[in-house]
Amino acid sequence: MAKIIALANQKGGVGKTTTAINLAASLAVLEYNVLVIDADPQANATSGLGYDLREVETSIYECIVDGADPQTAIQKGEIEHLYLLPSHIDLVGAEIEMLNMPDREKVLKGVINKIQDQFDFVLIDCSPSLGLITVNALTAADSIIIPVQCEYFALEGLGKLLNTIKIIQNRLNPDLEIEGFLLTMYDSRLRLSNQVVEEVQKHFQDMVFETLITRNIKLSEAPSYGKAVVMYDASSKGAMNYLNLARELLQKNNMTKIDSKKKSAK
Repeated sequence: MAKIIALANQKGGVGKTTTAINLAASLAVLEYNVLVIDADPQANATSGLGYDLREVETSIYECIVDGADPQTAIQKGEIEHLYLLPSHIDLVGAEIEMLNMPDREKVLKGVINKIQDQFDFVLIDCSPSLGLITVNALTAADSIIIPVQCEYFALEGLGKLLNTIKIIQNRLNPDLEIEGFLLTMYDSRLRLSNQVVEEVQKHFQDMVFETLITRNIKLSEAPSYGKAVVMYDASSKGAMNYLNLARELLQKNNMTKIDSKKKSAK
């Protein structure tokens, strides 16, 4: 059964979608079956993985609002083992349409329950808000990765997010855990970047991933080509960062695969 991880932060531009795309691709390269659920009406994860939004016939919107079978909406990624449940601009109106639904906070959980046995990981790319769709994602998730950019306002708003997580743990999903804080857009040359890293590590200690996602031009360019950075430039620093993050996540969850030769040598 898949481990379900939401990527959330109500601040925009912190690297949620970049992380969803590239962490998923890195896990897929390591031969884990991964589904990216694009739960953001902007649909950047969908276009960033090379899909033309005009050609998406069934999206997460139809699955949530109309009860469409998610199996019919899942798209195969360019990388083997990588799949996508795309988004659509219609998702903007989903929160209003969900208001009168029974157990409206658990609709996405019901969608994921139908397909999670097919995957090792399900990564949910959340919109930069704490609205009903994000609440659905956190209710469905086993854990949450919180991207934090290494800039001046990095810690602003984290208290509100952490309070939302606590409410969801108390009322909707007692098993929800924080997988970790991920520091993004790091530039070792800047004193501010290093100060933010120290501050976040001081506040959250072991909850911070050791892997830092550095500023990297290839990482910025890759989405415009509809590719994860590991496919756009596998030797770039951005690709290396996300492969390291994937390995750290696997180690943290005791999911690293043992090489068959090593097994037989024991």
